[in-house]
Amino acid sequence: MRAFTTHHGLVGPMDRANVDTDMIIPKQFLKSIKRSGFGPNLFDELRYLDSGEPGQDCSGRPINPNFALNEKRYNGASILLARSNFGCGSSREHAPWALDGYGFRVVIAPSFADIFYNNCFKNGLLPVVLTEQQVSGLFDELYREQGYQLTVDLTEQTVLMAGGRSYGFEIDEFRKQCLLQGLDEIGLTLKQAPAIKRYEEQRAERHPWVFGAIK
Repeated sequence: MRAFTTHHGLVGPMDRANVDTDMIIPKQFLKSIKRSGFGPNLFDELRYLDSGEPGQDCSGRPINPNFALNEKRYNGASILLARSNFGCGSSREHAPWALDGYGFRVVIAPSFADIFYNNCFKNGLLPVVLTEQQVSGLFDELYREQGYQLTVDLTEQTVLMAGGRSYGFEIDEFRKQCLLQGLDEIGLTLKQAPAIKRYEEQRAERHPWVFGAIK
């Protein structure tokens, strides 16, 4: 998993509340359990005018001109600004996979669905919770300024705007440290690999008949 320390990037809008995981990545794409390849189908039903299917080449599909992220000014956005209860619905981990595959490193919203929020940390995506008023202010600036960018500093737990203004955000210390080090649960476990190996060797010496039965 990629570590996250500080990210500076272009901001894109998802200006609606209760965006569920089926909207983030529709159910037909759940056939694949690979972590990659979902970026072209992020927000598929909003992004395109036709119905997408797994494995389809998206380069020639008709684009929805009324979907904000299709606007040229948001090309290359890596910070998504959203409204409340982002990521509600089913628990599919494909949702953060799709956001990451598109190029987003940060999602800023007033609130997130719990399971989606947890899944973000497991996949190197930083969900930032700000107040409704702060998020509304960021949307106002985003729509007013072409090429609107923010800097998100995980170490300092701040969202930095132009002119030196900043908003602080809260984050669980354990999750913060995991992101800073680029560690998911598997990575954390592998840090203890020498201790696990020693335990297994000692257990094999004490209970050899168990390991013999396994063989």
